[in-house]
Amino acid sequence: MNWTDKLYDFDALQEPGWEPRGLVFDVQRFAIHDGGGIRTNVFMKGCPLHCLWCQNPESIRWEQDISFIETHCIQCRKCIEVCPVSAIKTDETGQRVTGIDTGKCTLCGACFKTCYAGAINIIGRWVSVDDLVAMVSRDRDFYIASGGGVTFSGGEPTGQPKFLLAALQAMQQLGLHTAVETCLHVAPEQLEPILSHVDLLLTDIKHMDADVHRELTGMPNDLVLKNFRHISQLNIPVRVRIPLISGLNDSLESLQQTADLIASCKNVLGVDVLPYNRLGISKCRQLGCEYQLADLAPPRRETVEKVAGFFRSVIDDVTIGGM
Repeated sequence: MNWTDKLYDFDALQEPGWEPRGLVFDVQRFAIHDGGGIRTNVFMKGCPLHCLWCQNPESIRWEQDISFIETHCIQCRKCIEVCPVSAIKTDETGQRVTGIDTGKCTLCGACFKTCYAGAINIIGRWVSVDDLVAMVSRDRDFYIASGGGVTFSGGEPTGQPKFLLAALQAMQQLGLHTAVETCLHVAPEQLEPILSHVDLLLTDIKHMDADVHRELTGMPNDLVLKNFRHISQLNIPVRVRIPLISGLNDSLESLQQTADLIASCKNVLGVDVLPYNRLGISKCRQLGCEYQLADLAPPRRETVEKVAGFFRSVIDDVTIGGM
C-alpha cells in the first residue's frame, strides 16, 4: 500500500466565512446499535484509514462518489446520451451499460438526473447544521423516551471538525445524547474541541501492533493509541469495538494485547465484537473498485462467541454485533 500518512484537512476545502457544512452520505433514523436507545445515525464522508474489510467503501473518499447498480439498470441508455465526457461503460457490443468510468467522470450529475430507474447515484450531500437539526428534531420524542440521541459515524466524522463541532453543539442545545464513532486517527488539535460535547465515544481497536495495523488499514496505530489513552485520562465514556477478521487480527496474542489495553482504562463501558461481514463486496462493485477480502469467509459463530467470552473476563458488558 502507498497511502499517505498526511492527515486530511477537510475544512481547508471550505471558503472563509462560510457556515460550516458537512458532506454526509447517509442518515439512518431509528437506529438501535450505535450508542443506546433509538438514534439517528449521521454518516459522514472521508476516512484516513483504508481497512481491508471496510463495509462502507463509499465513505472513504473526501468527496462525492458515483455508483452504478447494474441490477437496477433498465438499459434505456439515457445516461450515454447525456454524459458530456463519455464516461458510461458498455459491454463489447456497445449496447449494454455495465458501469461508469470513474477516471473520466467529472461528477456533473447529468446521468444521475436522467436515471429514473435509480441505477446511478451520487453518494454524498452537502448539509448545513440547520438541515441536520431539522432532520433529527422530528424524532426528538423517541430519543427522549428511549434514552437515545444522535450518533455521528462515517467514514471519520472528526475529519470534518468544524461541522462536527457545530452539529454536536446544536444537538446538545436540543438536549440530545451525542455519540461519535471514530477511528481516532486524528490530529489531537482536531479531536480536543469536540470532546467536551460528546457523551459517548465508539472506537475500534483493530490491532495493537503498529506494523500489522499499517498493513490492515494503511496507517500505523501510534496516533490511535495516543488519543485513546488521552481520552481515558479525561474519563470520557467509551465503547471499544473489536472488528474480528479471520486470520488477520484474531490471534490470541493480538486479542490479549487489546484486552490488556481495555483493562488499563477505567472509562471503557463495554466491548462490541464485530465479526467480519461481506457487505462491502457489492458496494465496491457499484463503485467500480476492487474488494480485497472478497474470498474471506466470516468467522464461525462459535469462534465469535469464544472471543466475546474472552473479553468478558476483562469487562462485563460485551456484545456481539454492537449495542
